[in-house]
Amino acid sequence: MGSALLSQWVNGDESITVVDPMATDLPDSVKLVRDRGEIASESFDCIIAAVKPQLIDEVLPDYAENLAKGGYVLSIAAGYSAPRLSKLMGDAPVVRTMPNLPAAIGRGVSGLCPGPHATDDHMKHAEAFMSRAGTTIAVDSEEKLDRVTAVAGSGPGYVFEIARAYAEAAMAQGFSEDDARDMVLGTIGGAIAMASEPGAASLEDLRNSVTSKGGTTAAGLNALNGDNGLSDRLHATLQAAYDRAVELR
Repeated sequence: MGSALLSQWVNGDESITVVDPMATDLPDSVKLVRDRGEIASESFDCIIAAVKPQLIDEVLPDYAENLAKGGYVLSIAAGYSAPRLSKLMGDAPVVRTMPNLPAAIGRGVSGLCPGPHATDDHMKHAEAFMSRAGTTIAVDSEEKLDRVTAVAGSGPGYVFEIARAYAEAAMAQGFSEDDARDMVLGTIGGAIAMASEPGAASLEDLRNSVTSKGGTTAAGLNALNGDNGLSDRLHATLQAAYDRAVELR
């Protein structure tokens, strides 16, 4: 996720330094160092925690000295709470963010939550920084951030699975894999674009606008969710993801 976000973060005026012993093919404007020792004497206004949560305790404390006065830590590490990270970094201000995969193409949705000692200025910078990768949603607690994780952070996985099953069903109707994929993704993409237009009707009204009484869409919708099964599964899906996010934190 860090690499995906980096491709969008570089579209600004900041100087960005990445510490990674294994990284390759980074944007030309990014300074790459292999070891923290190469920047031991440097200070940074924002340190981004973009390592696996299980490595944070081992890696991040060494960087506390690199945080400039008035700076903050921006964490994209799922399952590691802001208070824990702040304490680990010498009571540094922390903002947590939970992006999702489409951030790689600038179409992501990222939740943002202020942690200990984070100021309005820190949040404003974090929102501006993350908005380069798509939409941002600010919440006031990590509990709500866990709910953003359930809806948006994990959401692309649900969408890909729905699209996969939809395409599989189209293939069962006699279409090739390529044609089924094109029809399904085109239909989903077009419908989402239409619903996203400024002033668009509600999702319920849009659904009703293509549903004639006794028609093909009505028949299909009745099979899809006539018993509320789809709605129940989606509620269960989000609840399961939220429960797991809480466990990890």
